[in-house]
Amino acid sequence: MTKTAHNTAQIADSPRITDSHCHLDFPDFDGQLDDIIARAAEAGVTRMVTICTKLKNEPAVRAIAETHAPVFYAAATHPMSAASEPMVSVDQLVALAAHPKFVAIGETGLDYHYTSESAEVQRQSLAIHIEAARQTGLPLIIHSRAADDDMARILAAESKAGSFGCVMHCFSSGPELARAALDLGFYLSMSGIAAFPKSQELRDIFAAAPVDRILLETDAPYLAPPPHRGKRNEPAYTAYTARIGAEIFAMDYAAFAARTQANFDRLFPKVAQYKGGA
Repeated sequence: MTKTAHNTAQIADSPRITDSHCHLDFPDFDGQLDDIIARAAEAGVTRMVTICTKLKNEPAVRAIAETHAPVFYAAATHPMSAASEPMVSVDQLVALAAHPKFVAIGETGLDYHYTSESAEVQRQSLAIHIEAARQTGLPLIIHSRAADDDMARILAAESKAGSFGCVMHCFSSGPELARAALDLGFYLSMSGIAAFPKSQELRDIFAAAPVDRILLETDAPYLAPPPHRGKRNEPAYTAYTARIGAEIFAMDYAAFAARTQANFDRLFPKVAQYKGGA
């Protein structure tokens, strides 16, 4: 069997999964995207959502999605940049959502670990992003760090004001926020953190969640799972986290992969319905 034929067979035999959150515009990936996307396909990662964290970078992130068929994108002002970037408007986000490969609002949220001094601005920014998610019908991608109580309170209040879909990206918070999010009908995204040896408490939180609310992600270039921990992460490594997820839920890998695909398609219907052509 030729190398090309072997790779094709490997791709066909790999259960398909989606990296629901990565940052392919970061300099860590400069000039390497063709190879990175090829390695992802070999691992069964056939779709990626790359996240724009500052709206001034949106044209470059959009170009990546337009150039690479498996890549979709989202945009927002990251909470750690909420005080240093211009305040985004609902109209700006709604306008971006017209693009066929723009599939979510995010990542937005609260980060009190690194930027607690801008907490009020972060909350204002989050409210704007939530309203954009409502108006567009696109899911909200939430970053929450050291802000569990405020995040649970805000999400509950905003859900009463009008419904929206949501995923708690790279979930690594406590069980109370997990339950609050799940009770609102939201999703938890499993990153490489779930594969770290000392993350048993986090694995227990995922195990207590309904498997039909679990997504997979890398947050690449960050948080590479073992055996690549401490090195640059990339979408192909979603497969390592997926295997841990299958163990957490005591499922066959292919069955768990299929379940996460169905979960992703439910929350991100614009991706599921995409027919090609940017």
